[in-house]
Amino acid sequence: MTDARLAPGDLAPDFTLLDQHGTAVTLSELRGQRVVLYFYPEAMTPGCTTEACDFRDNFNSFASAGIKVLGVSKDDVERLERFAERDRLNFTLLADPDLAVQQRYGVWGEKSLYGKIVVGSIRSTFIIGADGRIEKALYNVKATGHVARLRRDLGID
Repeated sequence: MTDARLAPGDLAPDFTLLDQHGTAVTLSELRGQRVVLYFYPEAMTPGCTTEACDFRDNFNSFASAGIKVLGVSKDDVERLERFAERDRLNFTLLADPDLAVQQRYGVWGEKSLYGKIVVGSIRSTFIIGADGRIEKALYNVKATGHVARLRRDLGID
């Protein structure tokens, strides 16, 4: 199902995924800058749209702090492109349709959804340092208020 959960100090598992434009993005090529890597269940659903629009609306503050934002879901490139266009998303969305990256980060597994246990993407965020190591691993985050918490944790404002 999932690999073990990651913790601060762990080297962030490297990956190469396609973005919403079909361009390959490799995590290790972003070394030298901090990265917010967030995993969300499904593009164009209410909670995921709320979270993505919150990242969109706060994009400039992350960029000004030298922090790259990457969103990852199981959606294919075409759906991510529609999502980005529909909601004018100004950051990179990555397609992980085979769930390989979600499994390596421990974010694919059992979760509670409306009182039932289901298997799916566990909304989670990782702050990755310029050295490629995880600074914070936040599992089971809420879509609402999450970006404000990240801004506080990162000292952005």
